[in-house]
Amino acid sequence: MQSNQKLNLFSFTMIVVGLVIGMGIFRTAPTSAKDAINPSVYFSAWIIGGIVALCGALTYAEIGSRYPATGGYYKVFAKAYHPSIAFAVNCLILVSNAASLSGVALVGSGYVLKTIPGEWNDTHKALLSCAAIIIFYIINLMGLKMSSLVQNILMIIKITMIVVLIFALFFPDKYAHETVTQVSNTSTSAIDWIKSLGISLIAVSFTYGGYQQTINFGNEVKTPAKNIPKGIFFGIATIIVLYLLVNLSYYNMVGFNQMKNEKEIAYVVVDKMFGQTGATVFSAFLFLGVLAYVNGLLMSNPRVMFAMGEDGSLPKLFANQHKKTGVLSFSLTVFTIMCIIILFFSQQFEKILTFSIFLDCFGMILSGATIFWFRRKTKHLDNTSIYKMKLFPLAPLVFIASYVFVGGSIIINYKQNNYAAAIGVSVLVLFIIIYFLLHKKNKNHA
Repeated sequence: MQSNQKLNLFSFTMIVVGLVIGMGIFRTAPTSAKDAINPSVYFSAWIIGGIVALCGALTYAEIGSRYPATGGYYKVFAKAYHPSIAFAVNCLILVSNAASLSGVALVGSGYVLKTIPGEWNDTHKALLSCAAIIIFYIINLMGLKMSSLVQNILMIIKITMIVVLIFALFFPDKYAHETVTQVSNTSTSAIDWIKSLGISLIAVSFTYGGYQQTINFGNEVKTPAKNIPKGIFFGIATIIVLYLLVNLSYYNMVGFNQMKNEKEIAYVVVDKMFGQTGATVFSAFLFLGVLAYVNGLLMSNPRVMFAMGEDGSLPKLFANQHKKTGVLSFSLTVFTIMCIIILFFSQQFEKILTFSIFLDCFGMILSGATIFWFRRKTKHLDNTSIYKMKLFPLAPLVFIASYVFVGGSIIINYKQNNYAAAIGVSVLVLFIIIYFLLHKKNKNHA
């Protein structure tokens, strides 16, 4: 690739911001607040989540710079670990992404149904979410040009929604009348504080997700040694500021105790500012923003299945492409079916959230750890133009330790988290078994 085709600092920074800022911020705040024993835990979780995202983005950027390969996660695992681990963890990531898509679709459905008179339950939300997924499945069947155009439009809508929520800080007369004593005035032990932080970080981790995709840009940035760390730092710093401002709006407008009970919290904030009509319009646009996330995952995940089908890890059917449109029809269809199954199996955002994050813990820990393997195996690249982080080994160790902490919190609170850990481990073992069955079949066929 010629230098004039590579990403400059501003472009790479905007990519980092675009990868991370999703729809979780419109729903995860109440879940995080519900698990926080006081505001100090709540806001600490959002700051720590940003620091972890910074460490993770730096780690993935160096991995991608040392081993630039189409297929991202899958190729990295196949290179550094046993092929069975690569297969199992990448399948886990696909399931996790399908769960994330379903969870975010439920967020949008919740906002839409809040504007329509009637008593709506989880099944109604699941049906509306299913309809949205099917619509964008059809759009993606039309080809990449159509889906990318829709993605650009919906991304603008999403950023606008965040700006509107931050604008609530300029309405002090609308702030909730919640005193400090009402929030929390009881002393808590350090152990209780840390336990609360671990559970609160589950929802926060979901909201900060996406930075791992920097693994695909390590070799496509101008002067990577200088621009990658700057772009990641500026991008993550921007995201931390935006998320903290939005959460401050929630905290001021709704109140910490009341936040815990407001699933569609952004609706409440906008309703206080502009009335019910404004909140209804906001919810409609927010639903469009949710569709951007749905569309983005429907665009990207079938490509991972395609890569696995090409090298024989999955049956060759997954590598099929439509001759005219180039659409990965079979992989797209399978991924869409996965989303719908998870959607109706769980139906509640909190269940999907915890399940998705626990699966992510496997992928984050194992993929982050590959930086130590790649550092040792690619020493000959150290004095070239690749990006090499200065915070090694601190950044990857902080990143790995944080996901061990979050995963451990899910395991310890297994009843509260609907046995998400047990289900996640079972799914991992199942995929390892499937790998060896497929491998044995292919070997016998050969």
